[in-house]
Amino acid sequence: MTYVVVEACIKCKYMDCVEVCPVDCFYEGENMLVIHPDECIDCGVCEPECPVDAIKPDTQPGLEAWLELNRKYAASWPNITAKGTPPEDADAWAKKTGKYPKDFSDKPGEGT
Repeated sequence: MTYVVVEACIKCKYMDCVEVCPVDCFYEGENMLVIHPDECIDCGVCEPECPVDAIKPDTQPGLEAWLELNRKYAASWPNITAKGTPPEDADAWAKKTGKYPKDFSDKPGEGT
């Protein structure tokens, strides 16, 4: 089992999860984070830290596509090890659904 970041993170990117990860397995895109599934140790400490419930165990049904998206972009986006500043409009995006694929960016973030 591993944890994956799902659609709720898109355009929110609060990054509270990054601070608690003991193995630094988060990677930063322009408008969301992903977890490297081969680096995640399944500790689960990140899941309750996310204010928009965007982190899920991959054992939940229907997350196969999100697991692959996390794997794909963790291989090319920069690692992030410290919480940054979320987007100014993060709160406005927090409750929105249907953000993927139209609001998703495959561009890398800045990392830390």
